[in-house]
Amino acid sequence: MVGICLSIIFGVVIGLFFQTPFLSNSSDTFIDLGLCLLLFFVGIDIGDNSSVFSNLKKYGKKIWLLPLSTILGSLLGGVIGSLFLPISIGEGLAISSGLGWYSLSAIELSKISPELGSVAFLSNVFREVLAILTIPLIAKSIGSFESISTAGATAMDTLLPVINKSNSSDISVIAFFSGVVLTTSVPILVPLIVNIFKL
Repeated sequence: MVGICLSIIFGVVIGLFFQTPFLSNSSDTFIDLGLCLLLFFVGIDIGDNSSVFSNLKKYGKKIWLLPLSTILGSLLGGVIGSLFLPISIGEGLAISSGLGWYSLSAIELSKISPELGSVAFLSNVFREVLAILTIPLIAKSIGSFESISTAGATAMDTLLPVINKSNSSDISVIAFFSGVVLTTSVPILVPLIVNIFKL
């Protein structure tokens, strides 16, 4: 966890004080390459454990409860947030329905208002950063499934290496499944909530 925190701080310092055209133009490429490399090693770890897929069978249909409870928990968080912030319940639900996928939710909600899009972006970015910092602690002290829920949609990509390091290999497969379901849900949830609450 210390290494993750130091990496984030180091990245922020480089971004603030050492901006160059090369870094600005190449950052997306480096992020993609780094993510692919991380996921490659996660895949090796999963493949190395021959009992992963047989262990998955014991969960059966219950495996669907994880992404479902993550969606419900996220939406409940949006409702609670709207009680303490100057936003409506509909706006709170729309922001939280991003489920950690900051790029899509921010773009969709920016069509309604730039402020709402910005809040959606920041909310989902903060969710990812907090998940990076807390997943090891949650996995150790609360449970593996709870650590997956914290990641939201990013459990299938950027946070999969963190989840894999903090849990067993079979949990990584569940995390990937949950992330895929949540990522698929975001393009449906965000417009649905926008239409229901006529934002």
